Amino acid sequence: MKLMMMAGAMILAAGAAMADPIEGMWQTQPDEGAYAHVNIKPCGANFCGTIVKSFKDGAEYKSPNVGKMIVIDMAPQGGGKYEGKVFRPSNGKTYLGKIAVSGNAMKMSGCVAGGLFCAKQNWARLK
Repeated sequence: MKLMMMAGAMILAAGAAMADPIEGMWQTQPDEGAYAHVNIKPCGANFCGTIVKSFKDGAEYKSPNVGKMIVIDMAPQGGGKYEGKVFRPSNGKTYLGKIAVSGNAMKMSGCVAGGLFCAKQNWARLK
């Protein structure tokens, strides 16, 4: 019995250790004076991120964007890179998106015209 409990604990610990680098809570870069905390987690075989809190002028505020998905269907490409779509709350548009995760830093780009024109943001992982 003791052996089974130890094996179960090891399996749970291994699962937590194998979490994808993109998973977790991230803080966006300010966009037009506001920033957000985004929770990224699996959605099917890919990853999606939803705004859980919004901040403006250094204080939390009740943005209509709380609860909206802004990282959409990001497919792992290997090496901490992902491709999918990103939603920009400040203008209500969805773009082709790319993400590169390195430790507690994320570089995100949203592009139009097949990647010809891109805007970029740097996000930081929250602990």
